[in-house]
Amino acid sequence: MAGKAAAPGTAVLLVTANVGSLFDDPENLQKNWLREFYQIVHTHRPHFMALHCQEFGGKNYEASMSHVDKFVKELLSSDAMKEYNRARVYLDENYKSQEHFTALGSFYFLHESLKNIYQFDFKAKKYKKVTGKEIYSDTLESTPMLEKEKFPQDYFPECKWSRKGFVRTRWCIADCAFDLVNIHLFHDASNLVAWETSPSVYSGIRHKALGYVLDRIIDQRFEKVSYFVFGDFNFRLDSKSVVETLCTKATMQTVRAADTNEVVKLIFRESDNDRKVMLQLEKKLFDYSHQEVFRDNNGTALLEFDKELSVFKDRLYELDISFPPSYPYSEDCSQGQQYMNTRCPAWCDRVLMSPSAKELILRVSAGAPSARPAMAPGPPLRGTQSASPRWGAAASGGRVFLLTQGEP
Repeated sequence: MAGKAAAPGTAVLLVTANVGSLFDDPENLQKNWLREFYQIVHTHRPHFMALHCQEFGGKNYEASMSHVDKFVKELLSSDAMKEYNRARVYLDENYKSQEHFTALGSFYFLHESLKNIYQFDFKAKKYKKVTGKEIYSDTLESTPMLEKEKFPQDYFPECKWSRKGFVRTRWCIADCAFDLVNIHLFHDASNLVAWETSPSVYSGIRHKALGYVLDRIIDQRFEKVSYFVFGDFNFRLDSKSVVETLCTKATMQTVRAADTNEVVKLIFRESDNDRKVMLQLEKKLFDYSHQEVFRDNNGTALLEFDKELSVFKDRLYELDISFPPSYPYSEDCSQGQQYMNTRCPAWCDRVLMSPSAKELILRVSAGAPSARPAMAPGPPLRGTQSASPRWGAAASGGRVFLLTQGEP
């Protein structure tokens, strides 16, 4: 079942977005985001579409509940989505349960022309035909149509209340079965700590958590199928190497706290040119004077420092990246092309797949001249949209993945 290609003419669209900021400013950010999302749907016209959201509901979930309900209602009832007559929505809204809450939201839309599609019941261990539109938002732990786990607290002891975890669903389209995993991995808590070693301690934490997820989805409890893991991996560039490269000819000044002697700031100055400051580094500050390096040619000059996925080269595959770093875009509507100076820009949002999923794509591409596996770069989904959003143009790598066999 897992080895067969999807039915001819079936287009599958996978989208991932950290949407935390949308609920802080629903009147501006949310409206812009939805407009661009509908545009990508219109452009690709998928038959099966999966939208994986992280930080769903924003930083203050309780205060954002009304915005959450409005967002979901808009997605399910908008004219742009009227041809999708079946849907499954899974929202982790149990914010009062610190041991379970992940703030993940998973949306799945099925086009009216798609006839035979089934979803796997993990408890009954059988597939069930998908009909109608259903929303699950209370206790996802008891929902048999998915598996949800929050990472153990000892994975990231620095964070007293981490919301990182994963949600897994399984689908079958015309005898082609596959898992879709929504994931949110741990962030870098301090730029200074990340700079200390190569690879950083945070990279090791993400490695451990992702390894745990992969082991879970291929264990012996269920039949093994192809899988796509897409979400906010929080993958970062190797900070120490990046700083050394960006500041090759700079001198470093160390600033320490008077009471503890702890390093609180690093200042890198040009050796000449009036010793202008090139980079200032603090726990939550990455202020580099030449931001264009992260945008020129889609930041490809820095891809050599994007190393975290290499640990899983035998277990995960990714199409080539050809879009700028996806994080941390400005949340100011007037500066949508700019990065905030809180972190070093990085490709945090990814669409990854198993080796068998890769082979499936290659077979589809070889078997149908019109097949077009592609990654589209998408807009800066973490916050605002830029004046000229980068949706639509087919490119490799990224947060939006389209696989078709034949034309719809």
